[in-house]
Amino acid sequence: MTQELIDLRNSILEQRYSDALAIVDELEGMGRQVILRNIQSFLLRLMIHLIKNLVEKRLTNSWANSIRSSIREIKKINLQDNKNSYYIKIDEWESMLEDEFEEAIREVSDEVMNGVYSPFQLTKMVDKLAVINQSQSLLNLTYNYSIKELPAVVDDYLTQLPGGEDWKLGKR
Repeated sequence: MTQELIDLRNSILEQRYSDALAIVDELEGMGRQVILRNIQSFLLRLMIHLIKNLVEKRLTNSWANSIRSSIREIKKINLQDNKNSYYIKIDEWESMLEDEFEEAIREVSDEVMNGVYSPFQLTKMVDKLAVINQSQSLLNLTYNYSIKELPAVVDDYLTQLPGGEDWKLGKR
């Protein structure tokens, strides 16, 4: 990025404005890629905990915290600086959810049920559509609620998951 800034400065000083604009476009693209990678990271974490919940039919405080904080972070990262628009629109999640589901299955195989299932077994056991739909439902909340309201709304959603009512009541 340092080289791009040097090139941008030189292009402006030399009045090569079309070159400068091309560099600005390149820098914008690089910034968007960083944002998308950050969102993907939180999306992966979200899906890992949703898969664990589906397989183990329970919800722990740790999993609830991971789901809640992932949704909050996605909201913060996805909201553009103008606070009126999003990097990823509400109807643009499908391919990212598909991609991250595959990775989540691989990563969660180490954790779910103490690592007893391989990724191949988990792929057959887990309802992919259910995980994607749950993820999409949680992501939809980020478009409808403020960052302040979001934790309580997510907690309400979590009570509907397997073991969610027990989690709410503090039962183990």
